[in-house]
Parts: sequence; structure tokens; C-alpha cells
Amino acid sequence: MVPRLRPSDAMPPATTALAEPNGLVAVGGGLSVPRLIEAYRLGIFPWFDDGDPVLWWSPDPRLVLPTDALHVSRSLARRLRRRDVTVTADTAFAEVMAACAAPRDDDGRTWITTEMRQAYQALHAHGAAHSVEVWAEGRLVGGIYGVALGRAFFGESMFSRVTDGSKIAIVYLACQLARWGVPFIDCQVKSDHLVTLGAVEVRRRDFLRQVADLVDRPSIPGPWRLDADLPDRVAESAAAPGHTGDSLRFKPLEKAP
Repeated sequence: MVPRLRPSDAMPPATTALAEPNGLVAVGGGLSVPRLIEAYRLGIFPWFDDGDPVLWWSPDPRLVLPTDALHVSRSLARRLRRRDVTVTADTAFAEVMAACAAPRDDDGRTWITTEMRQAYQALHAHGAAHSVEVWAEGRLVGGIYGVALGRAFFGESMFSRVTDGSKIAIVYLACQLARWGVPFIDCQVKSDHLVTLGAVEVRRRDFLRQVADLVDRPSIPGPWRLDADLPDRVAESAAAPGHTGDSLRFKPLEKAP
């Protein structure tokens, strides 16, 4: 039986999640800032459709993207070397969320409901949710947002309005996080798009063990700003030898001076 939470109830541990549907932990309880922080600290995230109750998940296995071992296609590497976009952090969180929430199916449905947008904007104001934005000629063309606690980063959603817009955002985010000592981006469930960038599946118990350690480390103060030399270093990494087939494995970036 899946627990039905009242706002005052504690979140059950992720290890109590159902096997079918994979990872369902609890129902209800609202999306307050304390509730969201409690859930993410336990390796649990909300995911539900408009009109449904809040559903809390912790699937097994879990997809993670190591921040120091990106796999970049030759075409994306060429784009990164051209540096024809500008990449920022925490300058347009609400706009990134709105773009991620735009319907992508013919039925016009989206899982990023108005309730979710309001909740994560409150989490952003609290300093625990962050975005990376990609700009071309002053227009927002790609981005990603997620939740940061300690030295853990939990990716939520990304969008692209041009070729490779979301991939550029995740490359810059991963490289900056690697400098900050964040070992991986939680990608929640398997996606071919993320696997091409080097994301791998791990057992939930291993994921939870790492998260329990990472969330108790000192947090990165916000608002986030990307290191000034990051575009140069990303371009250098994209030009470095190391191609295998059609992809390039980024070398870990040294921390900024």
C-alpha cells in the first residue's frame, strides 16, 4: 500500500518504493519548499500529470550523468568550439521552466503543471533550485533546471529551440559542477538523449548512499554564476584529442584559480 501523505507527515524512505509502478513511494503531501527539500535529500522527486495528486518517485535503477566524463558528438564539439552562443546561470529561471513546461505532444499535455512551476520558483527563491540558460542573439534557445543540495544536483527538465540547445546547457552545467566537486547530475530515468552524453544507470541503493553523503556537504552559494573562463575551457576540451568513433570524451576540467 502506497502511503497517502498529509502535509505534516514525514516522507517515507525511498527503499519502501514499489517495484510496479517502478519507484512509486508516496501520494500527496503538497509541494512546499520544506517538503521538496526533504524529498530530494532522500533521493525522491515529484512527477505527476495535471489533475492528478502529487506522486513521489525513486526508481530503480537510477540514471546519472558523471560530470567529469561527458561524451560529446563530433557535431556538438564543433558547435562548442564555434562559441556562437552565450551561456549563463540563474538569470532566467522562470523563463527556463516555462519553456520546459511547453507542451511537446499533440494533446497539449505537460507534466510541469502550474503547481509545479510555482513550487520550483519558490525553491529557486529559497536558493535550492537553479537554471542554466543558452542564448543566441539575445534569445533564449536552450536551458536546463534542477535542484542543488550540498554537492548533489538533481536535474529536472531541459528544453531546446535550436539544434543542440539543451546539450550545450548540460555540457556547461556538468563542467561547472565538476569544478565545484559535484560528481554527477541525477537524470532520474533512462533517456536515449542523455545516454549519448554519457549517462549511466546505477542501482538505487548505490545512488541513495552517494546522495546521503553529498547532501550533507557545504552547498554552493547562489545565485549561481559560471566561471568566467569556462567558455574557453569548454572550447579547449571540445578541440582536444580523444575521439572514439563519433564521440569525444571530455577531460575533467581543473578548478578555476
